[in-house]
Amino acid sequence: MPVTLYHFAPSAPSRSSLLTARALKLDVDVKIVNLYAKEQLKPEFISINPQHCIPTLKDDDFVLWESRAINSYLVNKYAANSDLYPQSDTRTTATINRLLYFDAGSLYPAIRAICVSILFMSETKISKDKRDKLNEVFAHLNTFLEGCDWVAKGSNYTIADIAIAASVSSIVAAGWDLTPFPNMKRWFDKCCATLPGYEDNKEAAEMYGNAVRSKLDKGEI
Repeated sequence: MPVTLYHFAPSAPSRSSLLTARALKLDVDVKIVNLYAKEQLKPEFISINPQHCIPTLKDDDFVLWESRAINSYLVNKYAANSDLYPQSDTRTTATINRLLYFDAGSLYPAIRAICVSILFMSETKISKDKRDKLNEVFAHLNTFLEGCDWVAKGSNYTIADIAIAASVSSIVAAGWDLTPFPNMKRWFDKCCATLPGYEDNKEAAEMYGNAVRSKLDKGEI
């Protein structure tokens, strides 16, 4: 039986789990849960995930949510010690975990703070504080990527690249300029060209980015 991924394409974390499944060439049954229509609050979904968040993974009788936990689980179960998350290399695994926490704790929240305020709180301009915060996080990422192709500094992309690229793709699709961050821009372009299934991610990110731009003054971020 294929694993089931409860998915909502505009969600960057959800897209990162689908990208991980594609990188593993895993047979996944994708079930759409429309957050805009509040389908996550339906009793049948709450019975699966009482926290009613997306993405959610169901693998036989095992249910897991939080995208970064899902991504590491998929690699550990279906491609043990893959370059995506090499458990035999303690330092690389620790570096990947650090970057996943960076995405969860710094990068994605800074992006989400901008986009949610525009989409759902009627803001038509990005405040200086929010703009400065995201640029600060991007500057850190730009430093992480100095002299290397991938964020964990190995010769292959990992689930850290997948998670971070999914997050970044949403704000880039909304029009954020990566030119001031040349290492990051080079890396992001490489992710676009390399990650399996990235075209689907790009299409969904562009839909999300277009929705953000449509609510901005002059349609410019």
